[in-house]
Amino acid sequence: MASEDLIDVVIGKLGWYQALLLFLLIFGRSPTEFQLVNVVFILPNPEYICQGEEKNVTNLCPCEDPVYDTSIMSSVSSEFDLICERKHLASLGQSMLQVGILFGSVLYGYISDRFGRKTSCVLSLTTEIIFVALSAAVTEFWMFAICRFLIGASVGGTMLCTYVMVIELTGTSFRPLIPALAEAAFVICYMALPVIAYFLSDWKHLQLATSLPWLFVAAYYFVIPESPRWLITMGRKKEATAVLINMAKKQNKPTENIEAIVEKKYEELRQKEEKQYGTYIDLFRTPKMRTYTLITNFVWMCCSLTYFGVNQYIGRLQGNIYLNVLLSATSLIPGLVLVVIASRYLNRRLSMIISCCVAALSFLVFLIIPEGMPNVLLTFAIIGLMGAHASFVQAYLHTSEIFPTVVRNSALGLASVFARFGGFIAPFVVNVGIEWITIGIFSFLAFSAGVLCLFLPNTKDKELLNSISQVEQ
Repeated sequence: MASEDLIDVVIGKLGWYQALLLFLLIFGRSPTEFQLVNVVFILPNPEYICQGEEKNVTNLCPCEDPVYDTSIMSSVSSEFDLICERKHLASLGQSMLQVGILFGSVLYGYISDRFGRKTSCVLSLTTEIIFVALSAAVTEFWMFAICRFLIGASVGGTMLCTYVMVIELTGTSFRPLIPALAEAAFVICYMALPVIAYFLSDWKHLQLATSLPWLFVAAYYFVIPESPRWLITMGRKKEATAVLINMAKKQNKPTENIEAIVEKKYEELRQKEEKQYGTYIDLFRTPKMRTYTLITNFVWMCCSLTYFGVNQYIGRLQGNIYLNVLLSATSLIPGLVLVVIASRYLNRRLSMIISCCVAALSFLVFLIIPEGMPNVLLTFAIIGLMGAHASFVQAYLHTSEIFPTVVRNSALGLASVFARFGGFIAPFVVNVGIEWITIGIFSFLAFSAGVLCLFLPNTKDKELLNSISQVEQ
């Protein structure tokens, strides 16, 4: 039987006003989705002709006078000559985003738990747009690298803070659909990116087109309410009551008992002498919290490494770059459907285990298929990719439900740090050069993540916990 949830009891699982807030938050983070996938256009390996002593030689190194092929788009790589002995700088430009996400996940996780969900959401959404626009105005590569780091920090913030905000503004019964909604927004932006890039000829125009139109997010501070769950944990009962009454009125729900419900929730926390907000240290202070933290961090790292690694492994396709990117985005849609079904009808732990095992088994099958069957190889590789992607999406929901309100953002932030480690390691695994080792590592990690999920609690249809003592009990 489902536990009574604060939001379900007061204003229902999802009314029109909650749906509007969800749309604003998910649509407002669209620049984040673009920055996560635009590297193929802004930092590619450029084609060029070297007009030196050996006239018109393609991709010759060293080359003092390159003429770049900009038929697709002028890029950071072509503008700052990231070829030959400077080629490693292109990889640095890619890595700076990941380093920034790692930093932002920790920073904004703390800001959100300490200063509020609304503050962290608006700050990360707004600064991201500013830094993306600034990156289009740089005149030196080192300036771009700094902007890339700052963009990544904001991306890390928006990914975590908007997700937690959406989770806390909805009731228990609607939570299973949230991962799919958030990921659907990512897929839509992923599909829109090659279309936008097709009509633009400069990477700077692409950066501006995928950032400046979203400047309206700065006004969210006056539109989006603070999370009532967070307000209660901070002891701000009057503000929590006011927010809930306002939401209830907009959705034609009764308001008579809201103050009493808020008081009851606050008393439950006060009687346990809970801190009003937690820190990263609190994730390791008590036995269950420590166990859950270690397991979720490792699971996130495995999911990230497997997903990004396999995506890179099968993503080296020849042909039209716009079509290739569009097809890559479209291939994620079936996984989203499966995530909705699993989140709705299976418990969290079982759905995570199934997703991880599907990925692991698909990779093992991939190893025994003869090389003369390229279509079958691609099919199982994509099935493995879908399993890895589904497990990654579900990890967000499961983690947000396992950890209490006082440290929810911090827990997601720390898990995201480990996911970045997985993203860093993935290219090295892909570039081992021995196929069975690469695929074997992916399969082993996916299977390990599935096994570890056995030690996590099932959180389906359970009320979001507010305190660490509730987790321990």
